[in-house]
Amino acid sequence: MAAIKKLGNYTDNDIELCRTTSNRVGERAVMALIEERIPFTRNCRKIPFFRREKYHGASKIYVITINPRRYGQARRVLDGLELGDRSRLVLSNF
Repeated sequence: MAAIKKLGNYTDNDIELCRTTSNRVGERAVMALIEERIPFTRNCRKIPFFRREKYHGASKIYVITINPRRYGQARRVLDGLELGDRSRLVLSNF
């Protein structure tokens, strides 16, 4: 039988913290995480042409992933961003 994974036994399994179509807001979120010394990964995904209407014409979406053990700390950092920036972030519910 396969072993059951527990919450504390993650090995290199990052989860999505947030996503945005605005490069400026993504940079501000990244700088806030860097200031608090929270490790993360930022990826850019291209949006297919026919799905851009859903994203209001954006051609790229920026995704920030993080280790599940640091998720709570990272969410508190993002909650400290300005209201305008937080409204442009789509936060995950882990």
